[in-house]
Amino acid sequence: MAWTRTYDGPEPVRINKWLGQSGVCSRREADGLIAEGLVSIDGATVTDAGRKIAPGETLTLNDAATRALDAGFTLMLHKPVGYVSGQPEPDKIPAVRLLTAVNAQDGSADIAADASVPPIGRLDEDSRGLLLFSTDGVVAKAVIGPESDLPKEYLVRVAGDVTDAKLALLRRGLSLDGRMLRPAEVTQLKPRRLRFILREGRNRQIRRMCELVGLEVTDLKRIRIGPVGLGDLPEGQWRMLTPDERAKLIG
Repeated sequence: MAWTRTYDGPEPVRINKWLGQSGVCSRREADGLIAEGLVSIDGATVTDAGRKIAPGETLTLNDAATRALDAGFTLMLHKPVGYVSGQPEPDKIPAVRLLTAVNAQDGSADIAADASVPPIGRLDEDSRGLLLFSTDGVVAKAVIGPESDLPKEYLVRVAGDVTDAKLALLRRGLSLDGRMLRPAEVTQLKPRRLRFILREGRNRQIRRMCELVGLEVTDLKRIRIGPVGLGDLPEGQWRMLTPDERAKLIG
């Protein structure tokens, strides 16, 4: 079914920008739909990727465009230790190999054969927990785009003495690679168990933060990305995100 909406903004805006801000698709996807002649304004097909839509004009994505967008999907994997998120070195195992029917909690078919399903964000080889994969550009932007502010929650076990002074530094006061880190929520759950909530994702950030205060991470598990939690998904298994989870993620 075609998608139609009338633009009610205060001034003209590029079509791809408006569609991206509306959560319909990414800017790149919008440019592709325009190039294929699948977008119209007030009944006239749009041919210029730089075209702006003016207040009161109505944009329509035809049936083929909506089918193409609906084909995108997002899934979550409970990644075990020993698997890498992205393209691996020859001796490493990519987490995408776990996306088989045997490991699907919801009865989905194999996805590992589809090499174009990218991970959205990273989770180190020696870390475990929630890892998202998606062919949905809007979801990717919401999770790892430059304006993303989604909190990511981790349960961390450390070796070493956790003191109030160390917790204060972890929360606010550390820098990595010459740049100050954004404030973090760090809570002590047990003598050597911590909960981290971050709104950025530097390379091996939590492990490096702990090293700076004399702690060694012995286990790290991501349990939440924004409103999407790992829940009771068993380690090594995966499932598709629901439409409601997607809506909350991009909202």
